[in-house]
Amino acid sequence: MAIIVNVDVMLAKRKMSSQELAEKVGITPVNLSVLKTGKAKAIRFSTLDAICKALNCQPGDILEYSDEENADEADKF
Repeated sequence: MAIIVNVDVMLAKRKMSSQELAEKVGITPVNLSVLKTGKAKAIRFSTLDAICKALNCQPGDILEYSDEENADEADKF
């Protein structure tokens, strides 16, 4: 997937555990893990809002776009 989730980076910057974030956001640790590992297919804006509030950050600090197709093409040359 071309969307990279950087929740781990923000957790480290804020010195917060995954368990603490899950509790603040109101999601299960399992669902947070699915998001952190990039296996989530979607995220609700309300969840993204809660994560940003808990980590005092912007959505762009958590989500990043990577153009995988162009990266693969560049590797061929």
